[in-house]
Amino acid sequence: LANPRILICVPTGSTPVERKAIQDSALAAGARKVNLIEEPIAAAVGAGLPISEATGSMVVDIGGGTTEVALLALGGIVHAHSVRVGGDAMDTAIINYIRRSHNLLVGESSAERIKKAIGVAAAPSSGDGKVLHIKGRDLLKGVPKEVVINQRQIADALEEPVQAIIEAVTSTLENSDPELAADIVDKGIVLTGGGSLLGELDQVIRDATGLPVSIADDPLSCVVQGTGKCAENL
Repeated sequence: LANPRILICVPTGSTPVERKAIQDSALAAGARKVNLIEEPIAAAVGAGLPISEATGSMVVDIGGGTTEVALLALGGIVHAHSVRVGGDAMDTAIINYIRRSHNLLVGESSAERIKKAIGVAAAPSSGDGKVLHIKGRDLLKGVPKEVVINQRQIADALEEPVQAIIEAVTSTLENSDPELAADIVDKGIVLTGGGSLLGELDQVIRDATGLPVSIADDPLSCVVQGTGKCAENL
């Protein structure tokens, strides 16, 4: 399709300069017109939340680079909090932990594989949980080496990024309107984005907030599906 209209998702915390750069890039690529939509709105629409109603909905979209937490009502964002912590930060945390604890250097793709295989937001209640054999380069000898890591270690590695996500959620709740807060008590929080698939993350947020927490049916594609629906009804 020549010269299409394009709808692009942007984080709520993005600056006007960043947004203009995104628009200029799309126009330079041949777009006829460029519209921007904030990521939490797209995620909420994709997750099937009734954001056009007067009742409040809360979505936590954990993407690769950012986590977007938003309280929505009447088709817009009432309050939002964006932190530059997501799946990439979790991978980096795993790389740094393995380097510190095992003197082993692993790559980003290995860190992501570890996260998907045995990644958890909270340590197992008993024992060390599942184990995984990982290969990398020994930083002391400079030769390839294999070590065994477990879920308890990965939970320790991910403590900082997980805590940053929890703080973003609690900060948004603290700033919410009392009436909308009452709606969230009933309807709970919906998690979207690939980061929401991290083991036990929904339970950790549930424990921190005391609210019901659910994961969207297809968290990986919520933002894409929501953007598509919004593009059809600009």
